[in-house]
Amino acid sequence: MSQKCVAKLRTATREKLGKFNSLRGREVQPGEFWDVVVVTAVDESQREAYEVQISEKVTRKELPLGVHYKVLSDPPGPKIGNGGSTLYALQQLNDVFGKAWSSLRVILIHAGGWSQRLPSASALGKIFTPLPLGDPLYQMLELKLAIYVEFPPHMKPGVLVTCADDIELYSTAEDESITFDQPGFTALAHPSPLTIGTTHGVFVLHPQEKSSNCSEMENASCLRFLHKPSIEKMQESGAVCKRQGDCFSLPDTEFVYTDSTYYMNFDTAKSLLNLLKELGPLECEIDAYGDFLQALGPGATIDYTKNTANVSKTESNLVKTRQEIFYHLKGTPLNVILLNNSKFYHIGTTSEYLYHLTEDAALRTELGLLTSAFSVHMNENSSSGVCVMYSVLHPSCSVGARSVVEYSRLGAGVSIGRSSIVSSCQVGAGLSVPDGVFLHSLCVNYNHQIRYVTLIFGINDDLKHSVESPAHMEELKLFGCSLTECLLCWGLKNEEIRFSRPSSCSLWNVCLFPVCSDLQSSCRMSVEMLQAVQSGSKFTLPKDTKLMSMQEALQCKNLKEMLQFRRGLYDDITRGKSNS
Repeated sequence: MSQKCVAKLRTATREKLGKFNSLRGREVQPGEFWDVVVVTAVDESQREAYEVQISEKVTRKELPLGVHYKVLSDPPGPKIGNGGSTLYALQQLNDVFGKAWSSLRVILIHAGGWSQRLPSASALGKIFTPLPLGDPLYQMLELKLAIYVEFPPHMKPGVLVTCADDIELYSTAEDESITFDQPGFTALAHPSPLTIGTTHGVFVLHPQEKSSNCSEMENASCLRFLHKPSIEKMQESGAVCKRQGDCFSLPDTEFVYTDSTYYMNFDTAKSLLNLLKELGPLECEIDAYGDFLQALGPGATIDYTKNTANVSKTESNLVKTRQEIFYHLKGTPLNVILLNNSKFYHIGTTSEYLYHLTEDAALRTELGLLTSAFSVHMNENSSSGVCVMYSVLHPSCSVGARSVVEYSRLGAGVSIGRSSIVSSCQVGAGLSVPDGVFLHSLCVNYNHQIRYVTLIFGINDDLKHSVESPAHMEELKLFGCSLTECLLCWGLKNEEIRFSRPSSCSLWNVCLFPVCSDLQSSCRMSVEMLQAVQSGSKFTLPKDTKLMSMQEALQCKNLKEMLQFRRGLYDDITRGKSNS
């Protein structure tokens, strides 16, 4: 990427952040910002957690005022995917706003799900994941709104659909603006290496519309859309483009245009509402990208409806539902806005989160990320390449390179190892957290009492990987060791261990984590359990200690107490800053 492109991207991004900051805490004028900001949730419990946090943001004037902020949850029952969430959200918007909906500019942010690949976001939501910039501190919600802050004034009534765990940065020429005024769907498209195309959606442009000049932004129509295609499929379909000039955001000679965010005009949104009526109650997962966009464009074929390779769980009616979607949407236009000087970042996993917040020099420069954001007593002797957010640290603490500390209190002499994530913890004096550890505390309701559970995993542990029964638990890896080896260190037998979902045994639902009476002792006990495994020594749990899984902790989380802990941090940090 040329230095000219880098400079343009950085300047454009800073301008968007500045514009959004000017809107925070004040009443916006009609047409200046979104009329409605919708965040989706997987169920009523998650909806409640999201609503409380957004309400607090509005009260603290961290968001633009005079906007309808809505959290809309999926209906109870089977998982319906972000496509199903989109359909039900449209239905709820229609119920709430009625005829007025036809004049509204809506942003719909998909934030449902349990964030199993970044568990620190599981309890309170990945849309509320903190980022080390802004005053007050940004979370992903603020960043999404900032990055798209220029869209509403150039947009006809309709809905912009996006996800909670990615960041798209882009620049356009001074006399250009991204405009959403076409019928059907209009998607943003980013130049990407072919290998990235295999894990994203890929646009196939009309041959005569493939980029031949060096514009930062171009409007084009799309022949068809491919979802996570092989490189061979991209080549056969004519999706591969050749780079022209030096204004493109990647050095590859060959590239494809990949997806991120898309807009649908009001008539198309109403059409999807009619589709939901045709489908009836959803009983399978629908993808808002793969199942909607693959039906669009003159080159679309029905073949994809039978491809279930990328589906987590194949329901019996999936193919039939996909086919109904295809026939309903067939013939709907798919326009694309080619953002030739743009970058796409995904931060939905622990490794991505660590890398982008501590090592990624490009993103740090583009967004102006800080080493310490809204925190007090950050030790200047800590390693470079760390990220501390919304935390109170004793001056004698040390934080290892490539580690993230968020929403936590660290006592005197605490040492955090390298490449670790410490989230929502109260780490007592002198405790040493090893390298490569994910440490996250939750407040839970247990037997009508307030209790605490601290989850501890290796950064690279796979919480989703499951075995068919407890008899195979030795196949599960915790801290790089078999689960059976860990149990031996803790004086536990395999048959003593319970899974909160025995039909699918995984680290997500294995009951390993002690239920404690206070936050600090909870954190210490979990760390001591890990230290025993790493040293090959024995650790004996106190008699009658109850053990809980990540899944159970989320089901009985005490939202009020968790947010109260953050309010205490907020007050102490604000007071500490005013005294410094």
